[in-house]
Amino acid sequence: MGNASFTSYMGTLPSVDPTVFVAENAHLIGQVTVGKSASIWFGSVLRGDVGKIVVGEGSNIQDNTVVHVDQEYGDTEIGKFVTVGHGCILHACSIMDKAFVGMGCVVMDRALMEECSMLAAGSLLTRGKVVKSGELWGGRPAKYMRMLSDQELAYLQQSADGYIALSRSYL
Repeated sequence: MGNASFTSYMGTLPSVDPTVFVAENAHLIGQVTVGKSASIWFGSVLRGDVGKIVVGEGSNIQDNTVVHVDQEYGDTEIGKFVTVGHGCILHACSIMDKAFVGMGCVVMDRALMEECSMLAAGSLLTRGKVVKSGELWGGRPAKYMRMLSDQELAYLQQSADGYIALSRSYL
């Protein structure tokens, strides 16, 4: 975990499984829990001050991503084997198992990405929207585009597995 920054907020320190890779310039603050074999990449900030952030087993939060919560709208939940691309903002939302958030996406309060769903790079998923299992959404604001192909569905797990393997080379 190098010299990653773990900051206490109101007496609560982040809880990170020992198998997790956290980049040396990533910052985890307060009520943040990170499951086994997950990875938090360079420049990312997970700020669990007015709510909880949970990152599930095998998920990857790529470079320069910001994950936050909201006192009114709630916690941020990231399931197992989720890929969150570079430069995303996740705010008080839920991203379920094996979902894929493309680079540069913004996911707003109370938005939900169901298991095995995908958000195209650069998209804005607005408050309260639901991306159903197997769907691809994209755009600003994001809208339904089509169902994922079998090849794309298989890629969701492959992406997470690739980041697990890559993170091992940093430990």
